[in-house]
Amino acid sequence: QVRLLESGGGLVQAGGSLRLSCAASRSIVVINVMGWYRQAPGKQRELVATITSRGSTNYADSVKGRFTISRDNAKNTVYLQMNSLKPEDTAVYYCNADIQRASGTYTNYWGQGTQVSVSS
Repeated sequence: QVRLLESGGGLVQAGGSLRLSCAASRSIVVINVMGWYRQAPGKQRELVATITSRGSTNYADSVKGRFTISRDNAKNTVYLQMNSLKPEDTAVYYCNADIQRASGTYTNYWGQGTQVSVSS
């Protein structure tokens, strides 16, 4: 069973920065798209950013120019560098990945979530 292990959340003042990390628990995996989603209280989970295995990225309009997603394929790890944080970025951030199973098919996995809180 593969798990996604997140770290890096916390409390920061507006204008500050945080870096989230998410690593697959097994080293011998093939991962297609990796991404970050977030869910604020009372709101639906929303896309923050995704990155393909070749490095193509996609961002929500609300984070463009402030957040940067990257990945290290050798470490099966995805990162989210968050700069110029705003109070409205406060949410639980979830890692997501499409991981290849032994059968060759892909299964979508979610991390447990990490809290990001931005104070004004």
